[in-house]
Amino acid sequence: MVARKQQGDAVVAVPTARGGTDEIGASGLVRYGVDVSEEWHSALQGRQGVRVLREMRDNCSTIGSSLYVMDSMVRQVPWRVEPAPDHPQAEDAAAHLESCIGDMSHTFTDLLSEVFSCAWFGWSYFEKVYKRRAGPTAKPRSQHADGKLGWRKIAIRAQETLDGWEFDEHGGIKGMWQVAAPEYRRVFVPIERSILFRPQIVKGNPEGRSLLRNAYRSWFFLKRLQELEAIGIERDLVGLPVLTLPMSYFGSGAPADKKQALSNYAKMLVQIRRNEHEGVCLPPELDEKGMPTGFKLSLLSSGGTRALDIGGSIVRYEQRIAQVLLTQFLFLGMDKVGSFSLSSDMTTLFATALGALLDTIEETFHRFATAELMELNGYPVEAWPRLKHGDIERQDIRPLAEALVNLVDGGLLTPDSTLEDYLRKEGRLPDRDESVVPPAPGVVDPNDPVAQALAAMNVATDAGPSFNELTLAMERLARAGDLSLVNSTRQAIAQVLGIPAPPALDTIPTAAPQVPPEEG
Repeated sequence: MVARKQQGDAVVAVPTARGGTDEIGASGLVRYGVDVSEEWHSALQGRQGVRVLREMRDNCSTIGSSLYVMDSMVRQVPWRVEPAPDHPQAEDAAAHLESCIGDMSHTFTDLLSEVFSCAWFGWSYFEKVYKRRAGPTAKPRSQHADGKLGWRKIAIRAQETLDGWEFDEHGGIKGMWQVAAPEYRRVFVPIERSILFRPQIVKGNPEGRSLLRNAYRSWFFLKRLQELEAIGIERDLVGLPVLTLPMSYFGSGAPADKKQALSNYAKMLVQIRRNEHEGVCLPPELDEKGMPTGFKLSLLSSGGTRALDIGGSIVRYEQRIAQVLLTQFLFLGMDKVGSFSLSSDMTTLFATALGALLDTIEETFHRFATAELMELNGYPVEAWPRLKHGDIERQDIRPLAEALVNLVDGGLLTPDSTLEDYLRKEGRLPDRDESVVPPAPGVVDPNDPVAQALAAMNVATDAGPSFNELTLAMERLARAGDLSLVNSTRQAIAQVLGIPAPPALDTIPTAAPQVPPEEG
């Protein structure tokens, strides 16, 4: 990089540094003291925003089902410890990491579920607590007694307990202030002892960005439409209550007792419901002389179906929420539309997005949990293992198998043990048994009558089938009990002899029939 500088009558190029050790600019994160104010909507700021996000998660069926699908898929993803390549301590370091994961006071699956809360809150904060592994009788207990350091637990510091963030002079995160039940003391949890997970990061904001943020507007209107629909249904079924009172209850000159009674009647009117506590107490409509008293309670019935389709609007907002979370496939089939190919495309996109989130979790865990554990136990950087996640969804092996068959038949691919291991892994099939030796190509298993019969048919096909070869094949198939192939062989024998095809057999005869060849 060069800068232009005026030097006399000429402009010359002056080399400048490409970077420096001191920061000049800032991320632009809006914050005041310990509070981050990046969220512009007042309802989603601070603790109020955390409560709103919890309400969205707990009260909305669309959001709840979507997050349940995500959490369930995250829980079933397999994780494995991958050793570092080409280092004498790699296997030992990987074994130590794997043992530490299984030696915590909680399961790794439960930890993942807590970590995944960053999806709807935007962030999740965990404190790393270590222990010296001194055996099952020590405190804290451990399944191992090797004296190494391991995790006692990786404990969440709930989003609702946040009381502010501490930043350094460059805007970096120094830690989290927390006020938590049951003691409600204000404590500081430094970032050096913690792990901060965020699905999305904007301006280095420690509170990240919730996946529910773009669904807030749709949820806001959905909630109110559902309430209006329930009120409208109740009023359409019960009717609108109307109470008529004498004129003496109205006007500025009404006595104080009648004004108070008017207020009570109005309160009673709006509380009329059809439930187990229903009932109204009023003076009679007619007095002793049969004259109207001015009191009358009636129900104003609905004029019919409302012109506005509130149900359609509710479904539209539910689908928009699902669209934000990429779970539109939950609605396929509900309105009798949707194809298998469309569902497959949607679930593939959803799994890809969820896989990206797991990539973020994997990278964060490696940098701020695994690396520290390895360093504390004296392992060199070159020997550090890595905790890696598997695939989100099980791959359909049929298209892959069909493609491989075409490649093998075309001579473009040669099957070998590496390819077999790959197919077993992708199809989640059992590992290959090394003690079983597969037969060499062209060698037929003498203990498999079906294989022998099919081999005889294949040989006959190459050189033109003969009567003896086909009858031998049929005898072997009959002994193997394969009725379908017996009938096929009978058809082939008839074709060789030039006679009409025999009828198909319903059962296999005790002895395979043989038709002698015609003379001449």
